[in-house]
Amino acid sequence: MEISAQQVKELREKTGAGMMDCKKALAESSGDVEKAVSILREKGIAKAASKEGRATSEGIIVSVIQNGDKLGTMVEINCETDFVARTDKFRDFAKMIATEIGPMSVNSVEDLLNQKLNGKLVDDVVKETIGSLGENMLLKRFVRFQTSDYVTSYIHPGDKLGVMVEISGGNGTDDRFRTFARDIAMQVAATSPICVRREDLDQAVLAKEREIYRQQAKNEGKPEKIIDKIADGKIEKFYSEVVLMEQLFVKDNEKTIGGLVKETSAALGSPVTIKRFVRFRLGE
Repeated sequence: MEISAQQVKELREKTGAGMMDCKKALAESSGDVEKAVSILREKGIAKAASKEGRATSEGIIVSVIQNGDKLGTMVEINCETDFVARTDKFRDFAKMIATEIGPMSVNSVEDLLNQKLNGKLVDDVVKETIGSLGENMLLKRFVRFQTSDYVTSYIHPGDKLGVMVEISGGNGTDDRFRTFARDIAMQVAATSPICVRREDLDQAVLAKEREIYRQQAKNEGKPEKIIDKIADGKIEKFYSEVVLMEQLFVKDNEKTIGGLVKETSAALGSPVTIKRFVRFRLGE
């Protein structure tokens, strides 16, 4: 049967649910608004929708490594309170989502929400969970690394900060390599680099930094002929702060990460390469 705009409007006003959810419920109830309200409540959608708009500033970051350390997923899921973020129900839900993303070929949260999970859309599963938890929840972002190399992750105590790293040249069964990989993930967590190598750095970012340093030198009254040299020196310091390979190793300030990579490669007898990383801090 045809569903009128007025029926949809009435149902939305009664439940706060989204337009498409209202249309589906009305179609299922043959246009009966009250029955549609019950359908939405049974699915947890009405209760979930009534909480939309509430701030979701708490939550956790979780990671799952699968497929023999060759497939990694890291997810940030937000909620309203730290109390809910620490419940087993919320944490189990987050872990389940991270696990299920692994085999899926999805690249965005929107794609993920439209995937099927145990016969239901992920979007509907999220809404049902919101209803059962009693507060708003947001599947904010995720990253998925699938490789023929090695993937590891580090979740900082408290679950508010997470890192995922892909590294080539080592064997996941070798304790030395696994320790090295974990050290790199912890380094990224502690120092928040922008990129692995200086050639990976966005040139627009570099140009902006250089102009800032030049202007600083001018404001300090430095002679024009040495301003570029001063800027160059500060750019080198900038590299040492934001480029992973040029950072000092947090566990041993006598060496850089580049030096640690060379040392590890020599010890393992094969070249080791840090290929990429992603760092999530809750709320960023």
